[in-house]
Order: sequence, then C-alpha cells, then structure tokens
Amino acid sequence: MITGELKNKIDGLWEIFWTGGLTNPLDVIEQMTYLMFIHDLDESDNRHAKEALMLGLPYQSIFENEVQIGERTIAGEQLKWSVFHDFPAEKMYSTMQECVFPFIKNLHGKKESAYSRYMEDAIFKIPTPLMLDKIVTAMDVIYEKMAQVNAADTKGDIYEYLLSKIATAGVNGQFRTPRHIIRMIVDMMEPKADDIICDPACGTSGFLVAASDYLKENRKKEVFFNRQNKEHYMNHMFHGFDMDRTMLRIGAMNMMTHGVENPIIAYRDSLSDQNTDKEKYTLILANPPFKGSLDYDIVSADLLKVCKTKKTELLFLALFVRMLKTGGRCACIVPDGVLFGSSNAHKAIRKEIIENNRLEAVISMPSGVFKPYAGVSTAILIFTKTGHGGTDKVWFYDMKADGFSLDDKRSAIAENDIPDIIARFHNLEGEAERQRTEQSFFVPKLEIVDNGYDLSINKYKKVEYVPVEYPSTQEIMADLREIEMKIAEEMEELTALLGL
Repeated sequence: MITGELKNKIDGLWEIFWTGGLTNPLDVIEQMTYLMFIHDLDESDNRHAKEALMLGLPYQSIFENEVQIGERTIAGEQLKWSVFHDFPAEKMYSTMQECVFPFIKNLHGKKESAYSRYMEDAIFKIPTPLMLDKIVTAMDVIYEKMAQVNAADTKGDIYEYLLSKIATAGVNGQFRTPRHIIRMIVDMMEPKADDIICDPACGTSGFLVAASDYLKENRKKEVFFNRQNKEHYMNHMFHGFDMDRTMLRIGAMNMMTHGVENPIIAYRDSLSDQNTDKEKYTLILANPPFKGSLDYDIVSADLLKVCKTKKTELLFLALFVRMLKTGGRCACIVPDGVLFGSSNAHKAIRKEIIENNRLEAVISMPSGVFKPYAGVSTAILIFTKTGHGGTDKVWFYDMKADGFSLDDKRSAIAENDIPDIIARFHNLEGEAERQRTEQSFFVPKLEIVDNGYDLSINKYKKVEYVPVEYPSTQEIMADLREIEMKIAEEMEELTALLGL
C-alpha cells in the first residue's frame, strides 16, 4: 500500500499532469509509465555494468559511444536520465522529444528488447518544457522516497495506486477488477511453478501480476532457485491478450515492473479466428468483458458450435474451455445472468461445463463489489477441463461482504468474507455436512440438471424464518397510555418552572 508522504508526492505528480492539460487517467498513467521506464533503463544499465565488473565479464552499455537517431548522431550519455535531468527545461524537452523517445522506440534487437517492443507506438504527449521539468523533478523526489521506504515491491504498489485512479468503464464493459478480489481468486487457485497462465482479456494484467506475486511469496525456492523454473517464470509462464493498445502497454510495463522479464502480452481479439490457441494453458484467470455483443462473422466458428450467441460473456466461457489443456483449471468472473439465463446459449454453455468438464465452485458476489465502475451483480466460476465430465456436486458460497462498503465510496469495513471463502474452498471435505441455510453448501449435480442447469445460489439456498413474537394490542395500548401520562406530568413540571 502507498501511504503517507510517498502517496502525497505521487498525488502531486498527478496534479502536475492534470493542471498541464493531460486529464485522461490512461494518458497520465501511460506517460508516467514511459518516464519510469526511461529512468529505470538508466538504473538497470548501471546495475548490469557493476555486476559485470564484479564478475569480470564483458558488458557494453546501451548508452555507450555515439547513438544514431534518424540522421543525427549524438553521444549516448545524453540519453541517460541521470544526465539529461540536469539540462535546462528547453534542452531537456528537445532531448526527450527528439532523441530519448526515438531511441527507446528503436531498442529492438538490443538489450532490454523485451521492454522496447511495448514502446513501438509510444507518443510523447507532455506539451511544454516547463511541465516536463516539473515532472522530472517530482519523479526524482519520488524515487528518493522509494529508496527510503526500501520495501520489496514499492514500484509495484505505485503502479497499483496509479491504476486505482482509472475510474472510467469502457464501452465494451471493461472495468478494473478490484485488487483484493483478484488476490482472493489467485489464492484460491494456488498457481504452481510449472503452470502456463493466461488471461485472454488482460487489461492492465492484474490477474497475471497477482499470480506472479503469489509465486514469489509462496513458491520462491521452487521457482527462483531452479534454473528451468525461473526461465519458465520469466519467459513462458504469463500470457495476456487484449484489444486496447493503451491497456496492453500499461499491462506489460506493470508485469515487468513486478519482475517478470518477458511476459507474453499481445494485441489479439481473443474471440476471433486469429486466436488459434487450443489446449495450451494450465490456468486461466479472467474477468472478460460483459456488455459486448459481436457479429457472428467475426467470432471463431468452433466457439459458436458450443453456444451460438453474440454475448461476449458466454463466448469467453466457451473460449476458456477450448484454450485449457486437459486437467487445466479456470477461475473467471461472470455476470449473474450467466448463472440463470434461459436462452439456449446460456443453457448450452452451463451444460458444457457441468456435463463435459468438472464444475467445482460458484461464489456469488454482491452487486457493490465493482463500484464505482459498475453496479452489476457477479459471480466467480471455478472449473477444471476434463473433456469427459466429472461434476459430482458443486460448492456454492454466498459472499455478503468483501471488506469494503458496497456503495460508491467503498470505505474499509470490518465485515469480510474473503478469508472465510479461501479457507473453506481449501477444505471442501469439511463442507459436506453444511445445511442450505448456511453461507456455503454443496448441491448435487442431479439437482442442478433437474433445474435446467441453473447456477444461481437463490435457487438452492434455504431461508430460515425465525418467528418473532410481538406484544398484544392491549399491552401496546397500556404502554402508550403510560407514556402519555409521563409526558403530561413533565409538561406540568415545565409549566411550573416557567411560572406560567
């Protein structure tokens, strides 16, 4: 969490962008991301040079000698943050605009190329030299504060804080998934060192970042002290796709800021024929767009075979089944309508998951979880791809609180079901005897089938009515008369005190 002085400094930096005319939160975060990358490129180069010197290995700095920028040749040293941040405002601005950005965009094939591929279409949007000078000065102070904090993932926390400022929902139903909900899902799924993880609608890569953090916290030795596992973690484990290039750039930088050197983050319409992934991933974590409605001719034909629909939330479920390897697991967020919709497509996808795979859990979430972005009621589906069934009974949980108020303010509160959800999910054997009146319970597959594959918790939950006894009319009238007499007495006393 970003708090105190560091948070105030970041808010101050945001204010510089805002007052300077950059008011779109995505533009602000994108420009901050570029500048953080440019700063970190200098630091990274210095660190690698020192490490090479200590190990007696050769190292050639990317800033070494002269650098060709278009038709110009300039000294590479001038492109380093530690050098140009001391330039006068006008010279710093022209250096950044005419030299540093083109240099960054053409790092392909050189060191840090994993970073540079996401900078290809980067646009420098800071409008004036004075504004750039203020931003660079503010960022230097922020990096000093970060060094003083010396926490394991301060930069990652800064990214999360910046991303929390994205308060606009996209026209296709895109909105930021709250970090604590993402973390709950990841904690339930417990990623393993050899997993191949994908989010086909990754946005800013929140699920992938949380999965990488989980592995760092819980499987550190297994992942980082094993050469093969570390190589897999850095280069092959994380896959994310999206159709919003701005989100992709932020998502990719978010991943790399969290220590994943080469995440596979790419532009792709996951539901179209351009996505040929089939039986490729062992874990899918996703919150796909809800409101989209697509034309049949742009949707992959094999998805339409599972459920003929234009609704993205149903098509994505069919896609997850297709993309998973046999034995692969999926945890995804869906709107409530997926659980009980009566159309042929709704029933078809629920039947596919229940009859041909193993549906394990349905966690119903309250409608305020995604506020202030959206008030839609949602649920989490957890299933394993088997290809031959395996659903015996399904675990339902009725989440009532997530640690925050369910209004637009989302203030922290004491009530929080998340720890209980995680604990119960990891001990499903202990859930067998729970009654339908409790917060979680099992429902046999046969009962679900008999109800048209309906997965809404209210279909199965039993409400326990507690009888309430009220006093008789005579007692109520007697109490009213007594109150009336007491009021009359006190009125008399008041009259006497006032001498009336």
